[in-house]
Amino acid sequence: MKKIVLFILIMLSVGAASAQEKYYNEKVDGMAQIQAATIVAKQTGRYVLCQVGGNWCPWCIRFANFATTDSVIAPLIERNFVYVHINYSKENKNPEAMKYLGNPARFGFPVFVILDEEGNPIHIQESASLEEGKSYNRKKVENFLTLWTKKAVTTLK
Repeated sequence: MKKIVLFILIMLSVGAASAQEKYYNEKVDGMAQIQAATIVAKQTGRYVLCQVGGNWCPWCIRFANFATTDSVIAPLIERNFVYVHINYSKENKNPEAMKYLGNPARFGFPVFVILDEEGNPIHIQESASLEEGKSYNRKKVENFLTLWTKKAVTTLK
């Protein structure tokens, strides 16, 4: 009986691991993603939100899930940013993109880089200060994103 229970637990954990969503594509050129996102941002009057990390990183997946499902954060991102996932992994470290983004890996993962509509990096944000428990603090994430919208950045210009 114990062997059957153990087998079922192992199978469930394998199934859960294989069902993990993948937000990062290790085969995609990060600079191509940045250039494409910048074109869309310029056409739509938004900034670019680059989430740098990888499918290997639990906190990267947690943020991507949070950002796309939270009832406050998801529409905030959709209205104000072109949201892209720039891969950083042993398979593809995207060195050109990392250099362009100001070597954000030094802050840990995930790390967020805001680009203006011209594609210029204007802010790098570490993620540890946005975490809470095993997820992210909605108010802190909302504050970070709101402070880096195009409207907020250009209001005093």
